[in-house]
Amino acid sequence: MKPKIKISFDDFWHSKKLEYITENPIYRLLSKRFDLELSDTPDFLIYSSFGINFLKYKCVRIFYAGENVRPNFDECDYAFSFDYPVTERNYRLPLYKLYLDDFEKLKNRHTNLDRSMGENRKFCNFLYSNVMAPERVDFFLKLQKYKQVDSGGKVLNNLGHFVDDKLAFLSRYKFTIAFESWSYPGYTTEKIMHPFIVNSIPIYWGNPLVARDFNPKAFINCHDYQSFDEVVERIIEIDNNDDLYKEYLNEPVFLGNVENEYVNEENILDRFEEIFANKNIPLVAKSTDLFNYYLHRAYIKISSRPRALARQLRGKYRLNRYEEQQNKTLSA
Repeated sequence: MKPKIKISFDDFWHSKKLEYITENPIYRLLSKRFDLELSDTPDFLIYSSFGINFLKYKCVRIFYAGENVRPNFDECDYAFSFDYPVTERNYRLPLYKLYLDDFEKLKNRHTNLDRSMGENRKFCNFLYSNVMAPERVDFFLKLQKYKQVDSGGKVLNNLGHFVDDKLAFLSRYKFTIAFESWSYPGYTTEKIMHPFIVNSIPIYWGNPLVARDFNPKAFINCHDYQSFDEVVERIIEIDNNDDLYKEYLNEPVFLGNVENEYVNEENILDRFEEIFANKNIPLVAKSTDLFNYYLHRAYIKISSRPRALARQLRGKYRLNRYEEQQNKTLSA
């Protein structure tokens, strides 16, 4: 019989309606070992960074970081975040785990290698809608000088329509530009996982420690090169050498073809079991002063605005320059 856990979910990227909560990947994962009772007066709250409803709960608070934010242990008892190291209160659970539903399929991806090689794939794709990531724009413009890079999102779109099925789109390309919005140690999202799933080689930038998560021989890690120009040179080499391209696809996604310790389901569930067995610990978050919390959040937002605005302006400048160049080419 599964242990019964009185629990609630809040401040996630979806609404709090029952149908959305039960589709939450963390809910689905926990349901494998625990009998979850959703309650407005839970013993445990799992919350993310998309609101401040968590302040209402006077129970054990467990923070989940779906964005590149640090857990605040003045507000939560435990955290599942992108961050190293793993401690009594923090477990590293990168977002890409939530997109890894079928490890066996990923583990046996080489069985589709011949099909992937024979599909006469296009060169490379770019699928983003967030302009506030100038590194992605810079790299796109550099690689575009070599060959057409198909962009199906809102940023740099050159298809004339928006892609509605991401994995189907990625599967048609040899390479995928898999850049995070930010570069931070440990911060690894689904950006790299999606091309792996469809046997497209990820061109990755973001987490400088990403080789701890994935087999470095299975993707192109921009952090291994001195510049984006060097990365482009390597991509050109792979693109023109079928044997080299096949070497990348032949490599397992994870070292030794075994999930790393952070995304191993048993390890994650064991950590939750430890937390659920210790619900009487002192709750530091009970002392949170709501007024001061609002002031703190407002200060963080204001102090970070210049940096965010600078990133946005840089990205828009590059987009405008690119669009001007495209218009000149079309009118010539």
